[in-house]
Amino acid sequence: MLGGGVWLFACGLVGSAVLRAADPVENREVLVYADGDRVRGKLVERSDGVLIFQSEKFGLLRVPVSEATVEKGDRSAVVKALGSAAAAKPAVAAAEKAGEDGAKPENGEKEPTGGWAQFSPYALTQAVREFFGPWHGRIAFSTEIANDVTDRTNTTAEVRLKRKWSNDEVEGIARYDFAQSAEVTTKDVARLSGLWRRDFPRKFFGVYRPTLEWNRASKRPNGASSDYLLVQQEIGAGLNVLASRERKLRVGVSENFFDVWVTAPASDRTSETSGSTFAEVEWSLPWRIQLTERGVWYPPFKNKLNGWENRIELNKKLTETLSVALRHETRQNNPDERVRDYSMLRMLVGLDF
Repeated sequence: MLGGGVWLFACGLVGSAVLRAADPVENREVLVYADGDRVRGKLVERSDGVLIFQSEKFGLLRVPVSEATVEKGDRSAVVKALGSAAAAKPAVAAAEKAGEDGAKPENGEKEPTGGWAQFSPYALTQAVREFFGPWHGRIAFSTEIANDVTDRTNTTAEVRLKRKWSNDEVEGIARYDFAQSAEVTTKDVARLSGLWRRDFPRKFFGVYRPTLEWNRASKRPNGASSDYLLVQQEIGAGLNVLASRERKLRVGVSENFFDVWVTAPASDRTSETSGSTFAEVEWSLPWRIQLTERGVWYPPFKNKLNGWENRIELNKKLTETLSVALRHETRQNNPDERVRDYSMLRMLVGLDF
C-alpha cells in the first residue's frame, strides 16, 4: 500500500509538471524578424502598422509590420510531453488582449515610477515613444575626452526621425559636431538634413533631399577663417533594383543646387549647380545587424575634379531600446570649393524608439 501511494504521488507530481509546462508553450508565439531572428513571447497588439510584442527575454518590443511577422509557437514539445499526437489549441487570447499587461516590464517587475528608475532606458524609451507617436527614430551620442600632451574633446549628438507609409518615406536628421584641442575649437558644425522618397510603379522612385550645414570653425588651406552656411537641395529619380524587406538597393541620378554664404571674415554668397549619380544600400544581417550605405559621385563639370560623398554605417541592436553603431563618412571635392572636405570614423551609442 505504501509503495502504491508513493507511485501515485510521484505520478501526480510528474503529471502536474507536464501540464504546467504545456500551458506556456501552448500560448507561446514567435516574433520572426526579416533577417531570420526569432523571439518568443506573446503578441499584445497590432495597431498603426506596428506589432507590440511582449517577449520572454527582451521585454516589450515595438516592431513595424514591414520588418517582422508573428507565428504561433511550436507545439511539438507539448505533444511529446503528453505522449499524444493531438495538437494544442491555437493561442489567440494574447492577440485579442489590447495591451493590458504589455506596457509593464518582463518578469512581473513594476514600472519604474520614481528616483533613478525614471531615467532607465526602458522609461526613457517609453516617454520618447509617447511624445513622437507614429514616428520612429534614434537619439545617438558619441564623445571623447583625453588629457595627455594636450586636452582634447570630441563630441557628436544626433537625433533621427523617420516615418513610412505605403509609398512614401520621410526622414529628418539633426546633428551637432564639436571638437576642441588645447582650448582651440577645431570643429563646430550644426547640420540639418531631410528626405522625402516616393515610390512609383515599375520600381521607379523620386527623391528630394534638403541639407543645411553651418560650419563655424572652417579654415582655408592658408589657415584663414572661412565660416560658412551651406544650403543644398537634391532632386532626383531612380530605380529600386532590390526591394525586399531584407535587402534594398537603389540607383539614380540627381540635380543638386548649392547656395553658400560665407559669414566670416567677410560676407559673400555663391550659387552652383551640379549633376550627380548615387547608390543606396540597406542590408539586414543576422543577429539584428543593419548595414546602410549611400554613395554620391559628382562628375567634374565645374572644377575639373571628381567629387564624391560616402556614408556607411553598421548598426547592431543590443536590445529593443539600445543600439551601437560604427559609422564612416567622407566628403571630397564638393562642387563648391569653399565647402570643407572631411573624413570621419565614429562609434555611437543610441536610444531607439
